[in-house]
Amino acid sequence: MESSKASHKGQYAVITGASSGIGYELAKVFAKNGYDLLICAEDKGIYDACNALQAMNVKVDVCLCDLSTFEGVEMLSETIATAGRKTDVICMNAGFGVGGEFVKTDLTRELQMISLNVDSLVHLTKRVLPALIEQGNGKLMYTSSIAGTMPGPYYAVYAATKAFVQSFAEAIRFEVKDKGITVTSLQPGATETNFFARANMLNTVAGESKKDSAADVAQQGYDALMAGRDHVVAGSWMNNVMAGSAKIIPEKMAASMQAAQTKPKNS
Repeated sequence: MESSKASHKGQYAVITGASSGIGYELAKVFAKNGYDLLICAEDKGIYDACNALQAMNVKVDVCLCDLSTFEGVEMLSETIATAGRKTDVICMNAGFGVGGEFVKTDLTRELQMISLNVDSLVHLTKRVLPALIEQGNGKLMYTSSIAGTMPGPYYAVYAATKAFVQSFAEAIRFEVKDKGITVTSLQPGATETNFFARANMLNTVAGESKKDSAADVAQQGYDALMAGRDHVVAGSWMNNVMAGSAKIIPEKMAASMQAAQTKPKNS
């Protein structure tokens, strides 16, 4: 575990989805360890986050853009490229969920979710990875989810996007393993953020249950990233049980287990 703020003084970390939740907590952990930051989100809460992080005596740049659009990713890519800084870490954390029966959920919202959770991740990686390889070092973190380890009834598209993230992260890690780059996938479970409200999943067992601390999840993600681990199932021990069981039980059973947590109570 990193213990000295001075150990990373002057290094530069980019964090998306940093206005709240896990992204904001990640930014706090990096700031505590001396990193200067470029934080990104689509909402103006990113400026409040910037003010709070600057109070931790690090330099903070802001990029207000919507990463669910091609133009938004290009804006962030250009901001990174022209920051005049060597980029040491990039945490691709931005994302959201959509819950409910697939035949009843909003298609436009789900396509926007795919654009943010999947398209922007591929797009941004394509833009930033060549520079990391050229400089010969760097760390990438992708925020995945234990939802990506098994079928996800009642948030089917979200779970599928996170399965993509997990597979993509592991594949890119292999491709760059001899180029000085490490890739880590952060796999949280139910976490105390705005996720369930935004996904319209408050009326589910998962939505009503006790959740992991976003600060704890972020710290575990940071520690795994610094250690060069390929992934970390963050949060409670039960998350590790669920992720492990998904590898050995039939998918029909895994889907049933997930559905018990995610099915709307009025459905």
